[in-house]
Amino acid sequence: MSEPHWITRARSFIGMREIPGPKHEPRILKFWELIKAPFRDDETSWCGAFVGGVLSASGLPIVGGAAAARSWLKLPTKLSGPVAGCVVVFWRGSPQGWSGHVGFVVGRDRNGNLMVLGGNQADMVSIRPFAKARVLGYRWPDPDTAPQARELPILSSDGKVSTNEA
Repeated sequence: MSEPHWITRARSFIGMREIPGPKHEPRILKFWELIKAPFRDDETSWCGAFVGGVLSASGLPIVGGAAAARSWLKLPTKLSGPVAGCVVVFWRGSPQGWSGHVGFVVGRDRNGNLMVLGGNQADMVSIRPFAKARVLGYRWPDPDTAPQARELPILSSDGKVSTNEA
């Protein structure tokens, strides 16, 4: 079964990383532009810009305030659980706080952690394991398609879940 087209696009950025020093990764700057955010660097937390840039370039709607991870909870199609290709929003710091992280679910590992394709994960685009206990919500980004509920693929992982994506 093929994956959603926005995930294919998102995968094309795996390995892209921030540029240390005064220069900035041009593709991250493009993500900021696509979501109409004022940032012009690759040091500002850019997970929301990655999700928004990928979805915008894929012809899908983005949310207002897309730079903020928790803004992605405004996508209208809520899911009760993870589906390959869905947007997942995590809390960071505290569940009641304002900060968070956002990415795309692409599978699970053998320990049951979500495997998330996202930006600003160790300052790069990568697939990393995340604990389900940090999930604030799952959303389907394409208003014209229904999510295909099926078993998440099992991906290899070092089992070390992400704890701070700042």
